[in-house]
Amino acid sequence: MVSVDKAIIARYEKGGQRFEILVDPDLAWKLKKGEDVDLDDMLATFEVFRDVRKGERAPESEVQKVFGTTDIYEIARKIIKEGEVHLTTEQRRRLYEETRQKIANIIAKRAIDPRTGAPHTVQRILAAMDQAKVHVDIFKSPEEQVQSVVDAIRRIIPIRIENKKLELIIPAQYASKAYGKLHSYKVLRENWQSDGSLRVVIEVPAGILEDVLHEFANLTHGDIQSKILE
Repeated sequence: MVSVDKAIIARYEKGGQRFEILVDPDLAWKLKKGEDVDLDDMLATFEVFRDVRKGERAPESEVQKVFGTTDIYEIARKIIKEGEVHLTTEQRRRLYEETRQKIANIIAKRAIDPRTGAPHTVQRILAAMDQAKVHVDIFKSPEEQVQSVVDAIRRIIPIRIENKKLELIIPAQYASKAYGKLHSYKVLRENWQSDGSLRVVIEVPAGILEDVLHEFANLTHGDIQSKILE
């Protein structure tokens, strides 16, 4: 259980009524994002309030009417998932940086410099985001924000999101082991040959093409044929 002085308020409003609980900020945010957390660790108290700051508790009859239960764990889940979680300044700063970094990492894997065909580094993308004054939203997934960020930094650095088609022929002794890894990518075609080898065409982000080639070369100890298709 988190101490009251380190807890933040989570609030849920319905029908003009307000319900508040005190929770650990990090665990509450994890629960809101869909992760499993220990509710005993997350809660600072087992009380439901009308107004935490005034110490005014919500009547049990009102709690029952709105939530259909007086079970604090069920109530806490609903308040966190459907209500507002007031993040601390430090938590907002940390989540902002994490979101920003994740977006840059995704772009680095998917985008190239169209002049050279080479990927941009994460550091260069982050610098371009700073220069373009890109604002990211901590309440949206990084994936949702990739295209808008690319559009914003395009005036700073030449950049294009591009995928490459890669054909691989994997010998029979490595085919089963490689099969699962192949399906980490978009498989366009796969054909099992009469000798047990596997011929497959996958689509991968241009920025990680070399990494993918090294991955399968290592898995097969170099015994692999590869071809980048146009």
